[in-house]
Amino acid sequence: MSAKIARSLVLVAAFGLSALPAVAATKAPDAQMHFKAIAGANLDRIMSQYAPDATLHWIGGPLNGTYHGKREIKEAWGKFIHKMGKTHETASAIDVVGDPKGMTVTANVHFVGKPSVPVRYVLVYRGRKIVDEVWQINAKKSM
Repeated sequence: MSAKIARSLVLVAAFGLSALPAVAATKAPDAQMHFKAIAGANLDRIMSQYAPDATLHWIGGPLNGTYHGKREIKEAWGKFIHKMGKTHETASAIDVVGDPKGMTVTANVHFVGKPSVPVRYVLVYRGRKIVDEVWQINAKKSM
């Protein structure tokens, strides 16, 4: 292998490795914006973040179920907002993995309002839209 090819490969590898954290870093703010929209009871802002055919898996609590498409997801969030109103949220253990084709964000989010709701979150993005979401009520934290 020539020195010129070796240098080119090193540059390509370095660019690829340096670009991934930058792309990944753009999704944590998207996820945090989603958490803040939920805490702020802003249904329009929540719904603007979903792809048309998104799925929400709500695990635990009175809204337990799987919601397909924006219409069903909007109904679920409407019920949550009606019960909770505005809350305060704290997000921790945010982890972002992926590339421009797809990104997964996991986090622990605690919504404090009328009741306190600790959630283990998984968000799957395609582009800048949520295509799959898991809202797992964290029973260990609620005790």
